[in-house]
Amino acid sequence: MRIISGKFKSRRLKATPPPGIRPTSDKLRETLFNILSARVEGATFLDGCAGVGAIGIEALSRGAAFVHFVDQSRKACQFIGENLKSLGIEEGFKILEMDIIRALNSLNTAFDIAFVDPPYDRDDLYEAVLERFGSSPWLSPGGILILEHSKRKVLPDSSGAVRKIRSLVQGDAALAFYSSLGEA
Repeated sequence: MRIISGKFKSRRLKATPPPGIRPTSDKLRETLFNILSARVEGATFLDGCAGVGAIGIEALSRGAAFVHFVDQSRKACQFIGENLKSLGIEEGFKILEMDIIRALNSLNTAFDIAFVDPPYDRDDLYEAVLERFGSSPWLSPGGILILEHSKRKVLPDSSGAVRKIRSLVQGDAALAFYSSLGEA
């Protein structure tokens, strides 16, 4: 697993995730960041269900101002910390070892980009994340929520104040992009 672009381009991350963690593939990560492009620079970013932190670290490499890494696994949070340390990243992030819903309830932050990758079999987490983002101001004006999911899972077109603006399938994975109603 490597950083694809930006300040830490081609640097390797600790690549042996703990059991039960399914990292986003390099190819899907590259596609995601090609879509996000200039939105990342200066962004407040959420890497929810972060695993080893590859998405959030890629965001930092590409100029995100601040990344909140959230994962309930102690081992995953240790991997994130080790990956950040190995790259010499000492600021511009916070690691929260807790469930994504509890983390959202405890944060008082509006995200420019929120990426959440729950375990594919946790329909309850997909629903809860969409409900929380659809009913609270966790997206900044023009902000975007991205959910990674199995290509076999169908996510709703909207939830409260967020609506799906784009879907992308790559291999067995898919990305659903949501923005606040009235924004694109």
